[in-house]
Amino acid sequence: MYLLDSDICIEIMRGRLPVAQELMRKTSPELFGIPAIVEAELRYGAENSDNPEEGRYCVESLLAPLSIVPFDSRCAGFYAKLRADLKRRGSMIGPNDLLIAATALANGATLVTNNVREFSRIKGLTLESWAQVEWKS
Repeated sequence: MYLLDSDICIEIMRGRLPVAQELMRKTSPELFGIPAIVEAELRYGAENSDNPEEGRYCVESLLAPLSIVPFDSRCAGFYAKLRADLKRRGSMIGPNDLLIAATALANGATLVTNNVREFSRIKGLTLESWAQVEWKS
């Protein structure tokens, strides 16, 4: 399963990642999900935009075919271990990013993000960036 980070979702909604849109169209929707934290970030972005109605429409259109992956007790366990490890190493990441990483790890998912630099601090987290990918049909 691939979990999409906020930055990827925003690029898709803006039409800047046609390869991601094409990939998602040509493969099974069950392969893609959105962490609940990312959903919250996207919905906040829509409400905080100059045109909330349009923002809400864009978010709903993106989310419609995707599953929302909840932050549950398993995720909380991963979160606690990750946060303690990062604190010990003096290498903390943003609080929402930590919740997103814990969700990906708890679900054995690959996190798709353009923020590889920050997320690469998480041991064992599988990452992909679609920023430079070209679609070959």
